[in-house]
Amino acid sequence: MNEAKLPPVTQIAVVSFALVIASGIWIASHLPRHVPIAPSVVLLVLSGLLVATNVLLLARVPDFAWDRFFAVAKWSLLAYLIISALLEFVFVHDGTRGGELVVLTLSLVIFAVHVPLLIGYTVARYPEVYE
Repeated sequence: MNEAKLPPVTQIAVVSFALVIASGIWIASHLPRHVPIAPSVVLLVLSGLLVATNVLLLARVPDFAWDRFFAVAKWSLLAYLIISALLEFVFVHDGTRGGELVVLTLSLVIFAVHVPLLIGYTVARYPEVYE
């Protein structure tokens, strides 16, 4: 597989992570006072669109090493779901409620999906190395 044929999955993921992190920083900078939630929602929606774009671009790659991708991505997804669940527990235990909790929860979903996608992509993009 030629590197030139692969979509910019890593670059899109970095922008997506930056948007999610900026959204979380916006919320954290206002807590425990009232949080203007609109900027965080906009950043979260943009990040979600980038995740969807990454999935669609990756799904369209011909002859991609999907067996290797899923072999790695499924275990990293499990790990990141556990990490996200622990962080969600911390948010709830700390008293985060309402719109802030929804935005932070959706940010964790993006985190839990995009990192395993990146890890699986990183392994599967060079299948000839592992043969």
